[in-house]
Amino acid sequence: MPGHLTLDGFRADLAECLFLEPGEVDLEQGPLDAGLDSLRIVTLLERWQAAGADVTFVDLAERTSFAQWWQLLTARIPGAGRADA
Repeated sequence: MPGHLTLDGFRADLAECLFLEPGEVDLEQGPLDAGLDSLRIVTLLERWQAAGADVTFVDLAERTSFAQWWQLLTARIPGAGRADA
């Protein structure tokens, strides 16, 4: 399902790994500060790659907030972020 990642879906993915509700995810928070470990980051990465994201673990590691991850994903998945995606 390439290109079908929305901000709501991104938040839901993060929330699942952080044991939160999607509305509780602070996009300005850093992944490690939020409690993500490398295994959960890889799990998210694989999910987003399956959605068509051309990103690597290093790409995510170089960014310090979930908001920066979202910017990266929207730049690397055709159609990501669209309301109808």
